[in-house]
Amino acid sequence: MKFDLVRLNNNIEKSISIDETYSFNLDEFPKTDLLKLDNVNIVGEIFKNSLGNVELNLDIDGIMVLPCAITLKPVDYPFSINISGELEELFEEFDENQINFQNTIDILPIIWENILMEIPMRVISDEAKNSDINMSGDGWKFVTEEEEHLSPLSELMDYLDDSEVK
Repeated sequence: MKFDLVRLNNNIEKSISIDETYSFNLDEFPKTDLLKLDNVNIVGEIFKNSLGNVELNLDIDGIMVLPCAITLKPVDYPFSINISGELEELFEEFDENQINFQNTIDILPIIWENILMEIPMRVISDEAKNSDINMSGDGWKFVTEEEEHLSPLSELMDYLDDSEVK
């Protein structure tokens, strides 16, 4: 997603408006749990601030498709991000070597890194939450966060605490 900065740098235009819908090719961005990331809405502008530095202000929203942590079926996960700051600082945050942007700028690395930060550790589909999926087997049992404090180890800890008091 490249933009020409010549007119902005020569003060011919005050800002560059951005209103795009972008579909990510996940083959270009490996090592994520994303199954699909299409129709991401990107709205904002690139402009010069009062100090003459180029700034970026974007609102990004869309739906990422992730695998369910229990069933591995696709789950839609909506997200909304605001990116705001000087381009030089934003690129430094992601170790991009595009700090010298006199004529053109590619803001896709900034957008991609911010989307990556929005990916949750796990998602659970409504189907998995509301169904009677077998959550135990021979020698194992799925323990939710609510049940975690009721584990056999917590009973042992209670016993140890009681024995120290006596």
